[in-house]
Amino acid sequence: MRGAFFFLFVFSVTTGLSQEKADSVKNRLKAEASVSINSNGIASIPAFSLGDPAIIASVSLKKNRFSYDPVLAYGFDMRPWFIDNWLHYRIIRKKDLEIRTGVNFSTFFTKNKFQDKTILQADRYLAFEIAALYRVSEKTSLTLMYWNDRGQEEGTIKGHFFSLAGDINDIRAGESIVLSAGAQLFYINYDGSNDGLFISPRISASAVRLPFDLFLQATQVISSNIEPDPGFKWNIGLACNL
Repeated sequence: MRGAFFFLFVFSVTTGLSQEKADSVKNRLKAEASVSINSNGIASIPAFSLGDPAIIASVSLKKNRFSYDPVLAYGFDMRPWFIDNWLHYRIIRKKDLEIRTGVNFSTFFTKNKFQDKTILQADRYLAFEIAALYRVSEKTSLTLMYWNDRGQEEGTIKGHFFSLAGDINDIRAGESIVLSAGAQLFYINYDGSNDGLFISPRISASAVRLPFDLFLQATQVISSNIEPDPGFKWNIGLACNL
């Protein structure tokens, strides 16, 4: 439960910081937070999912070129699913182009059932990232990303994640509804039979002046040797942005 207490602490800090005027925080710590309820939790790499409803909370603390971007994911039974601790540095930070690198110290929890007991197994992962964001216009962007993921415990997997994503934001549907849409094409190459090419579209809708987003995400395998076949996954959720 230390992760939950940590999130409550960071959440309190971010809420206070977000109330400051924009012109007074230009060179100070900038904070954002989001909490979402998901029908079928889909992980940061969309090929993987919890398979059950999940609560996912993320925080972003930014100052100049550095940011700390933790993510906490829990099942509805309040058992942890994964904890990410991303540290990012923006190598290039321009109006139309951003290139960043990052490192993630994460923990992934697996449920193991023994007779009438369920035991959580925690496995540590270390990931490295390089990503480039190109803003085609004020509303459209492309993101190219690579992760090198390294399991730290015996029996955990290691491998590579490549992703190309396109996003369109601020699509007006009348005077009060704003839509966003995007699609992610990604390839995973992990130890053993864990290779595959996938596509994952996403659409979200929000009301003007309200901090809530209703979103729908799907993942479809194009080609894979993963057994059992990942097939088609979908997830609907509601996010509160702070």
